[in-house]
Amino acid sequence: MPKYPQLLTCLGCASMLLLPVAGRSGALPAAAAQLPPATSPALQWAGVRDRFLEDYFRAQPELAVGAGRHEFDGQVEDLSAAGLAAEVTRLHAARDRMVAVDPATLPSAERFERDYALRVIDADLFWREKARAPFRNPYWYIQLIDPQPYVGRNYAAPDVRLKAFVAYAHRVPAIAANIRANLAGPLPRSFVELAIKGFGGYADFFREDVPAAFAEVRDPGLQRQLADVDATAATAMTGLREFFVGKRRTANEDFALGRELFAQMLRDTERVDIPVVQIEAVGRADLERNTAALRQACDRYLPGGSLRACIAKTNAEKPQEGVVAAGTADLKRLREFVVQHQIVTVPNADEALVAESPPYNRGNGAYIQLPGPYDHGVHAVFYISPPDPNWTAVEQLAYVPSRAQLLVGAVHEVWPGHFLQYLHSNSSPSKLEGTWVSYGFAEGWAHYAEELMIEEGLADDDPALHIAQLAGAMLRDVRLLSAIGLHTGGMTQEESEQMFMNAALQDAGTARQQAARGTYDPEYLKYTLGKLMIRKLRGDWVAAQLGGRTATPAEQRLLWHDFHDRLLSFGGPAIPRLRAVMLGDASPPL
Repeated sequence: MPKYPQLLTCLGCASMLLLPVAGRSGALPAAAAQLPPATSPALQWAGVRDRFLEDYFRAQPELAVGAGRHEFDGQVEDLSAAGLAAEVTRLHAARDRMVAVDPATLPSAERFERDYALRVIDADLFWREKARAPFRNPYWYIQLIDPQPYVGRNYAAPDVRLKAFVAYAHRVPAIAANIRANLAGPLPRSFVELAIKGFGGYADFFREDVPAAFAEVRDPGLQRQLADVDATAATAMTGLREFFVGKRRTANEDFALGRELFAQMLRDTERVDIPVVQIEAVGRADLERNTAALRQACDRYLPGGSLRACIAKTNAEKPQEGVVAAGTADLKRLREFVVQHQIVTVPNADEALVAESPPYNRGNGAYIQLPGPYDHGVHAVFYISPPDPNWTAVEQLAYVPSRAQLLVGAVHEVWPGHFLQYLHSNSSPSKLEGTWVSYGFAEGWAHYAEELMIEEGLADDDPALHIAQLAGAMLRDVRLLSAIGLHTGGMTQEESEQMFMNAALQDAGTARQQAARGTYDPEYLKYTLGKLMIRKLRGDWVAAQLGGRTATPAEQRLLWHDFHDRLLSFGGPAIPRLRAVMLGDASPPL
């Protein structure tokens, strides 16, 4: 349940009129893209859209900061119960203004924007109002209050970002008090443990990591301010941690959304209106497909060995030159592969840097930090985390990603995954489409990209790479099945753990972590759901093109290139809505 899925980018002028993006199905002719008369519906819509953006940024300034609107630095949404209620009221009013715009009067691009904005509002309202996440789920806050843009994104000089962080940190005690009041409980046990770990982690972050992140700032006055607010913020988060330690006594297992609310989540956040049992069946079929492919790959790679032994063999192949050097070489190789194989257009010369994760953000093994649509001159960085030097040598070696895992991760995060997708969305004339990218589209595309690169031949001479890709796909398949089971089928967390170990071949620790995540992030089924919707859309779109049904493999690959360009030209919408635009019908997305 990402608070802001679009901030997977770690996400121009808001008053700019939307112009059709080249290659879009149903785009306006060139003459219609000229500035419309003052009374035109398109111009009226532009006013509604621009108000929507600016009102959103003022009400939820952490979203604005992530998008690169740094005049909002240091500000945080009013998280009191009254403030949260007022935001729900504001969202409903914004929705009413959107609905009042007759889509039949709008050109196609503006119609698409209107639908895009309505999905954004509906997704936000689902979690705030229907699921009541601010009053049930600490995950909602753990993502929301993350000060990473100030600490880790080089959008300004360190002293400028330090001042912004100080303004933010002054608000942390009030944030902690609001969280304590809103999450009075009782809460599910996995939610309580998440809160203890998450808010306790923030206490350590303020106390230990932030000073190191701003150590290069030489202004003694600023450093004194930083020390004061860090100490106060750390104390507030420590108190919040202890508050949730006390919640262990009343913790329960009531984490499930239930069938009705789970189905509503899919409709409101992704416009997926398919029976959950059908989604489960499709996910199970994909797991069987990937497991069969893994058996075939392992029969060649480790004849006579078990699947676990096969995966273990690939995991033992570590990059000898170090992960940063290996990751840098991987990105160069992958970019060249994308261009040479004409997989998708690379819209500009931007590159992602590779670096070791900073000490304050090593919870993920690898991740990418991306600029928002309003940022300028900010590099994306593909971070790879080293093992904890306090671990044993055996533990450190096991933590280092294998050569194949690292390459698959680079595909997902950079080429042609998240980074390339956001090069397209951030280049969109519509800041609306650059600011919000749906969870299903973002993770669906990045996960789709992993299999796509295998289909294009990346692993033809590297069976370990194909095995790593399949193992990751099986993990995402089990996420889908686990999310559905946990929230609609009465599955226990322990049963989910067993499924991750038995069906996805995960170790006990990973299985335990994945099962716990499924309780508080039911949206993690969207990796596989998004991938499968994109694959079906690709097949249907290619078949609809002239000669598509009889295309040779080489001709089909060229059609895939055109499909990818058109897909990415729309920002990050709900995929079922994209089907309607690209195919001109409302055929099922799965």
